Amino acid sequence: MQVFETPLCGVKLIRPKKFGDPRGWFTEVFNASTFQELGLPTHFVQDNQSKSRKGVLRGMHYQLEKPQGKLVRVLSGSIWDVAVDLRRHSPTFGQSAGFHLAPLDDEGELSMLWIPEGLAHGFLVLSDTAEVLYKTTGPYHPPGERTIAWNDPTLNIAWPLSQLDGHPPSVSHKDAQGVSFLEAELPED
Repeated sequence: MQVFETPLCGVKLIRPKKFGDPRGWFTEVFNASTFQELGLPTHFVQDNQSKSRKGVLRGMHYQLEKPQGKLVRVLSGSIWDVAVDLRRHSPTFGQSAGFHLAPLDDEGELSMLWIPEGLAHGFLVLSDTAEVLYKTTGPYHPPGERTIAWNDPTLNIAWPLSQLDGHPPSVSHKDAQGVSFLEAELPED
């Protein structure tokens, strides 16, 4: 398993080793011992899966009181996955980074994204449909749920909207009500 640093402090791109032959391939996507050796979390409490159509934008979500770290993996289709650092004492506070995720990357490797607690997360579906699976380090906590506007001008997230064939992204009512980064109630460090 390979782990790559990203522009955001603590966010990691993970590539499990694939073993293949003419019949197909096999990979181990999670092993507590391997994750521990690599300095990654080993305790996950919840798995979430979504299926969305092209142009659906989910985010930017985070939780207060009971934050969630997320291990994100795309099962089918492709997405633009975005994380925003909300940790006030982080060297990358207020910065965002985006990552193209698909079942296999351009080199034919499986890639997952580790987003630690204290970051907001969202994604835009670029393919006709996409299925996303993510493990979380904490349970869903509705009273602590918060949303920052996906198009906040302060964050200026570089969404690949040109890949939507001229259509605007499709967001839920809740996500459309997201607050600005400057007005957001941020998690405790």
